[in-house]
Amino acid sequence: MSETVSLLQVRGLSCYRGEVCLFENMEFSLRGGEALQIEGANGAGKTSLLRIIAGMTPPDEGDVLWCGGRIQDRRSDFNSQMAYLGHHLGLKYELTVEENLRAAAVIQGGANSLDFLADVLQQVGLSDRADLPVRVLSAGQRQRVALARMLLIGAVLWILDEPFTALDAGGIVLISELLGYHLDRGGLAVMTSHQSIPLGSRLRRLIL
Repeated sequence: MSETVSLLQVRGLSCYRGEVCLFENMEFSLRGGEALQIEGANGAGKTSLLRIIAGMTPPDEGDVLWCGGRIQDRRSDFNSQMAYLGHHLGLKYELTVEENLRAAAVIQGGANSLDFLADVLQQVGLSDRADLPVRVLSAGQRQRVALARMLLIGAVLWILDEPFTALDAGGIVLISELLGYHLDRGGLAVMTSHQSIPLGSRLRRLIL
């Protein structure tokens, strides 16, 4: 994947909540290997911005482009390359960790993704939890399952809303390492967080 071409572009983006302007005329672009950290006070519009970028909420003005085309015009291609991790993790609590990941692989990542299941479980530190139902896991462990799903399906664009929530120090280090690994492979990420993320020059910041 070329790192010289902007994969994600935000162009003239504006969002209003009633008569309140959360942000307007926002412009930025990201290439493979880059991440954007969005910061701001509660109610500043951080989650609204992520949902617009993910195509879950339409903007009041402007466009989000993926590989040069508007995401609403190439919905299937964009959705296949994007993974969103919000406050609701989208896990089936009655299923085991492995069953959740297998289902995600078949639905979004393709059957070949299952070849990497054991490696992904090891990466997120859940190899010994694979046979447990998600409902018995801690909040931090559930967060790791959601991250494992993103790794397994091979999404290029990660959109993360406060990914460090409910994690202990080891979990924070793990996510930082996974983000670095993702960027090293040419992926890109947009996230909200107040946490310092050690990604060096690959990380840009946007304050709302």
